[in-house]
Amino acid sequence: MVILAHGAGGDMHTPFLSAVHEGLAERGYTAVKFNFPYKEAGRRVPDPTPVLEACYDRVIEALRADRDLGAARIVIGGKSLGGRMASHVAARGATVAGLLFLGYPLHPPGKPDKLRVAHLSAIRAPMLFFAGTRDPLCRLDLLRGTLGRLPVAVTLHVVEGGDHSFVVPKPLQRAPRAVWDEIVTVSGQWLASLA
Repeated sequence: MVILAHGAGGDMHTPFLSAVHEGLAERGYTAVKFNFPYKEAGRRVPDPTPVLEACYDRVIEALRADRDLGAARIVIGGKSLGGRMASHVAARGATVAGLLFLGYPLHPPGKPDKLRVAHLSAIRAPMLFFAGTRDPLCRLDLLRGTLGRLPVAVTLHVVEGGDHSFVVPKPLQRAPRAVWDEIVTVSGQWLASLA
């Protein structure tokens, strides 16, 4: 089972997150996506971190308790904020088979000195990171340096020309659907390798 949470500015219905969710389901994975409380309430500003983490915990607990789903192995992750909250949950000790990051927000825009990585070394599950070469929230050199120090198997897939939402400039002639398909394909291969 793969659980995906949305980014700060979107919700679970954004085209990108929906494409990844549906693509993984088409490959045979039980794929689940959800909204954080602030989106359910129609608010724009994200809830405080403890509220977001508690929400993620409840989603995992509910899916594990559902006998019809039979979720013996769960991979968690999401887009930007959703992936970061998944990493907090895993770092606190949630038992997961892996983490899938769709654009990890390594640092705030223009503040590469404020890395959001202190907790990553506490994670004991394999991780897959997707990053665009034009992501203002994730300098690739800093991400590579961080990932190289982690004590678990980490995979980085770089989307050439991609920004934080994996939008590629027109001169590269890559439609959004082609980029999304690439992300789904790589995710499927990585998930299969965890089995």
